[in-house]
Amino acid sequence: MRFRLLSGCALAAVLLPAAAYAETSDTGADAAATSKKDDPYHAGQGSEIVVTGVLPTNRQDMLSSVAVVQGSELTQSLRPSIGETLQHQPGVSATSFGPSASRPVLRGLQGERVRILTDGIGSIDVSNTSVDHAVVVNPLLAERIEVLRGPQSLLYGSSAIGGVVNVIDKRIPTKVPTEAVHVGALASYGSAADERSFSGAVDVPLSSQWVAHVDGSYLKSDDVRIGGHALTPALRGEALASSLQPADPADAEPIDFAANAGIKGKLPNTAAKTWTAGAGIAYIGDSGNFGVSYGHYDSLYGVPVRYATQAGEEQEAPRLKLKQDRVDARAEIDVNSGFLDKVSMRLGYADYSHFELEEDGSVGTAFYNKGMEGRLEFTQAKQGAWRGVTGGQLFTRDFNVVGDEAFLPKNSTSQVGLFTLQQLDYGALKLEAGARYEHTNLSANPLADQSQFFDGSRTFDAVSGSLGASYALSDDWRVGLNLSRTERAPSAEELFANGPHAGTEAFEIGNPDFKLEKSWGVEAILRGKGTNYTFEASAYHTWFSNFIYEGQTGALEDGLPVYQSYQADARYYGFEAQGTLTLARFGDSKIVADALGDYVHANIVSVGPAPRIPPLRVLGGLSFQAPKFDLRGEVEHVTNQKRISDFETPTDGYTMVNAEVNVRPWGTERPISFALSANNIFDVVARRAASFLKDYAPLSGRDIRLTAKLDF
Repeated sequence: MRFRLLSGCALAAVLLPAAAYAETSDTGADAAATSKKDDPYHAGQGSEIVVTGVLPTNRQDMLSSVAVVQGSELTQSLRPSIGETLQHQPGVSATSFGPSASRPVLRGLQGERVRILTDGIGSIDVSNTSVDHAVVVNPLLAERIEVLRGPQSLLYGSSAIGGVVNVIDKRIPTKVPTEAVHVGALASYGSAADERSFSGAVDVPLSSQWVAHVDGSYLKSDDVRIGGHALTPALRGEALASSLQPADPADAEPIDFAANAGIKGKLPNTAAKTWTAGAGIAYIGDSGNFGVSYGHYDSLYGVPVRYATQAGEEQEAPRLKLKQDRVDARAEIDVNSGFLDKVSMRLGYADYSHFELEEDGSVGTAFYNKGMEGRLEFTQAKQGAWRGVTGGQLFTRDFNVVGDEAFLPKNSTSQVGLFTLQQLDYGALKLEAGARYEHTNLSANPLADQSQFFDGSRTFDAVSGSLGASYALSDDWRVGLNLSRTERAPSAEELFANGPHAGTEAFEIGNPDFKLEKSWGVEAILRGKGTNYTFEASAYHTWFSNFIYEGQTGALEDGLPVYQSYQADARYYGFEAQGTLTLARFGDSKIVADALGDYVHANIVSVGPAPRIPPLRVLGGLSFQAPKFDLRGEVEHVTNQKRISDFETPTDGYTMVNAEVNVRPWGTERPISFALSANNIFDVVARRAASFLKDYAPLSGRDIRLTAKLDF
């Protein structure tokens, strides 16, 4: 039965032309980019070259699954968090811990196994520590977002086994504008949370080789509207039953369970206010370039409440006050002689803190994180069919949690990595091999009452490698296969956690005796295109040993559910498919159908289904594309998730209908455009299986969004 279901879904994904709308459109924003191809400042905006993965590679030749979000698709997709911005990409779900703290989930993997990058360097925050911590990457300032899965992502660290999300901005300029002043601005409004946002950037050429950049953004939103009740029917029933019981005399503040059951229409404690500011300067010469930048990020946001539904449970409404100061540097020298083509350096340093505020505004728990990440890459000069890159990576982090609910002791992480990627291009046949060695040291200084838990340090040496090949079946069709062997050191959170955490309203317990997590993986990919269609599909299978996962035990500690980290063997497999089909053409206009499908199956050997795995999803759309406007409607269906771990609840499926229009009133000759969308038109109650809070916090209800973009 399972085989027939998967076969039918895969066939549907093949027959339904799948969703790569913005990547294949030859009108709209892509046409605008093409019209500026002679302007070096705008060069590459409409390109299919993928820069994530160390060696820039044509998307058609990538040996692993990749998504590129830019142009009008990025404008329509923008949300306050990077997870929600990417929610409609194949193989991508989101943690959905409220609208402000939603991290991408790639192929069912999240947290420590997904790296979020800014221009190739990590976000240097604590979003991997817990799902209630926002990623300090601002989608409003993004020029382009690339999502890379597969072996090449490991070149950014063994923790990227799930994949890499690289947000590319212009804070360190890469081109000198031909205009006296280059201005970009974006303003948007979303009705579901009364969300108002604005971002702008200015680039000024100081000479023929120097350029200065400044940018800033502001976002404010109220509590998000939802289509029905906050709690699931099962939890509402539990809360109503508890309301009939006498109050526990030990409770200082008795909980109104009936009121919790009645919460609907809005999701309390989800309002947010965020502002950013940054500046950069760069030198761009004939034989190289270098630049530096500074950025400040400041946010105050709430996370949905995990409402108590029975006696003995605690409930809090934490708000997080977050700030980060960050300095980045980049340099590239064109050698163009002998064995080397160029030498590249990238460096980022950040001082991060956030405070979890009590309802009266006092600080309950404080998080402090100082981190640095640097990369040095030596790109080889192409020798016939051979090219490659070799480099090193350094990462350090000093992390401390202070307060009554310090669930993690003060700890430090240092990591040194050496990597290489080598490619052979024989035209029809392309070969690729990669390797990475990583030395990691983690140390912790427990609190006095935790000294019996762990005191000392752990050291890990991890070796990962990959082999891949692709073959051109014709000029427009290519099939590929890659194999990978990976090793990952446990994170400080997985090793040292031992205490209550107000943000997630959970008591979290790690294990300092964890071993290296190891895996074998295989992925097959097929890409092709024709006069009126595009198609891409990938299938993967990963065998884990010592897989680290967090499971609910069923116990309560300090009134909070206990989540314990474990190690076991695990199996993950699945597929992704997408493509487009042009149904009709009318001069410069056309009608295009598109769709995507993805599915992941995850199992902990001898235990059962892995927790929080997204179910099967199919999305199909129909658009009319013209030089001055695009119209599009889409339907997304997510099936129910009944393959659940112990103490996890099933997740109902849902169907959402969305519509959008992109307008370029003066065509591509004037750099202004408008985007209007209606999301979740029928106001359905939708819950994501990958979310810890799915039973307490559904996704946004009906949301009408208007965005204006200026770029000249």
